[in-house]
Amino acid sequence: MENSLWQDFVKTFVPLFIVIDAFGNLPFVISLSEDMARSERRKMINIAVITAALVGLAFLFLGRFILDVMGISVEAFAIAGGLILLVLSIRYILTGHIVEVIKEEMVAVVPIGTPLTVGPATITTLLLLATQFDLHLVLISFALNIVIAWAVFMLSGWFSRFLGQGGLKAVSKVFSLLLAAIAVTMIINGVDGLGIIDIDI
Repeated sequence: MENSLWQDFVKTFVPLFIVIDAFGNLPFVISLSEDMARSERRKMINIAVITAALVGLAFLFLGRFILDVMGISVEAFAIAGGLILLVLSIRYILTGHIVEVIKEEMVAVVPIGTPLTVGPATITTLLLLATQFDLHLVLISFALNIVIAWAVFMLSGWFSRFLGQGGLKAVSKVFSLLLAAIAVTMIINGVDGLGIIDIDI
């Protein structure tokens, strides 16, 4: 019984760890907070993680109902999230700033909280896991992953000091291109999922 419970926990924890991808999102957190004071960065991270947790919990408990009632598919959500990320990445490539006059609260909500931390992939995973495993087990796995993401983001200042200004700028430029690629992939997956086109990527 214990082995079965542990195996089920691993089967819920690992997929969520992969799709939330806290370490993969860290460069974006660094890029978005590079001009912020420590207190502003901490506030931004807290808001981002709370946003991610609320979005994840909402879709975990009410996801299928919300999508059905509003007539929104996960694929359509993926396309919308991808477009937002694509616009932000292009802005950074052209101007060197993803945001300028937007407050850290807005940066935290979009794009860090959603769709980067909890986006279409995480929502889809939560919905699928909830149909295969006990809800409380999926909830525990999601909560642990959110805590891990918060801890990783809180260390962004250390990574920033380790890389230095030059290294941080270089990494930011590289990951702005990666962000654009992620956005395009999300859009293609959404369009493909809707059956409009059939593309292997």
